[in-house]
Amino acid sequence: MKNSILVHLATGFEETEAISIIDVLRRAQLNVVTVSVTGNLLVTGAHNIIVSADQLFEKTDYSEASMIILPGGMPGTTNLLNHKGLTAQLVSFNEAKKQIGAICAAPMILGSLGFLQGRKAVCYPGFESKLTGATVLQTPFVSDDHIVTGRGVGTALEFSLEIVRRLKGEPVARELRSALVIP
Repeated sequence: MKNSILVHLATGFEETEAISIIDVLRRAQLNVVTVSVTGNLLVTGAHNIIVSADQLFEKTDYSEASMIILPGGMPGTTNLLNHKGLTAQLVSFNEAKKQIGAICAAPMILGSLGFLQGRKAVCYPGFESKLTGATVLQTPFVSDDHIVTGRGVGTALEFSLEIVRRLKGEPVARELRSALVIP
């Protein structure tokens, strides 16, 4: 789908992060598509909440997508990292400077692929050593060039609004922040 934002779901994903991101971006009228990397549309999260993805990785066309988003959670992040097809798509997106977002533990995927070298980034506390080459900050989220990273569940709305700001502009993000009653 043209200009789609692909939110990836693997077994053990952090449900609040994934659903918050999907919800906020869809409220901003962005074309969000959830992608299962499990081979099944039904994906079980870290807290045993089952979510139905829009499509399977194998059926996803990345050529016209505008952004890849990786929710965190464990073992969801590890499962995303171990998916060779997804990591190949991430490498392609990074080389093309297409938008990439990762929150919670998921920035470790970007660190392991070398994307954070010389960049600022954030992650869930305890995963800082996995952000190879990054200057690690303690802010809710960080935007550095084409990559956005977020710290975790408590920052998922701020992370999502930053993506809205990047893709739709400050006025849309500000209006959505107000509508969602986010201080």
